[in-house]
Amino acid sequence: MGRGKIEIKRIENTTSRQVTFCKRRNGLLKKAYELSILCDAEIALVIFSSRGRLYEYSSNSVRSTIERYKKASASTSGTAPVIDVNSLQFFQQETAKLRQQIQTLQNSNRHLMGESIGNMTAKELKGLENRLERGIGRIRSKKNELLLAEIEYMQKREADLHNENMFLRAKVAEVERALQQEAAAEDQTMAMGPAAVGGATTELKALPASFDPRGYGYYQQQQQQHVLAAASAASSSQYSEQPQGQGQQEYEYHHQTALHLGYHVKIHSAAGGKGFL
Repeated sequence: MGRGKIEIKRIENTTSRQVTFCKRRNGLLKKAYELSILCDAEIALVIFSSRGRLYEYSSNSVRSTIERYKKASASTSGTAPVIDVNSLQFFQQETAKLRQQIQTLQNSNRHLMGESIGNMTAKELKGLENRLERGIGRIRSKKNELLLAEIEYMQKREADLHNENMFLRAKVAEVERALQQEAAAEDQTMAMGPAAVGGATTELKALPASFDPRGYGYYQQQQQQHVLAAASAASSSQYSEQPQGQGQQEYEYHHQTALHLGYHVKIHSAAGGKGFL
């Protein structure tokens, strides 16, 4: 069963008219495309809806095709090209609308700046105030967000710098302690070096040439005994000729010295006798 014949007249229902316009517009654009491909024809299709919206299709360029049409019309008729009155009226209407929108935006901008508010009503002023408060609230919220992010970054940076500072302080303190210990060790070595070297040299010089290190302890004990015996004999022979009081005191003094010093004893001769110091 085929479709019935549709009466060609203006569709009164707005919805049906819009649906029909969309379907037939798409079909017309499709037919123009197919015709330009199949027949290698130059086609320019321009459609304005009832609301003034523009739809166009061109196989090459709408402007160049229209210029070609104007030249062809002028050459065939010999008269000036005819201007479409409907198109002119449409562009004039669009221009007026755009100018009105620009004027409205400029007035709104001046109102936001607090200018040209003398002719505004209380309701309009209240609406403007609400808009400003909402805008200020969004601005403050964004500003606080940026400030909090900056504060968080600075706190993190401060913690990193503090940790780095503490690490450097610890390294400096460690280096200073190492230098102090090294200096103290050098001072101690310099203070103890000459005495230790001198004592060791004197002791080594006092040892006989045929010294046996395995019997050093026994040799040292025998040396101490011989020194003490010689000291006792010298003391007895010297102080037997001196007065009782003076000899007794010097004997006690030298006896204590010999006992405390051990083998650091020196025997020398003096004026007809042997003395002990």
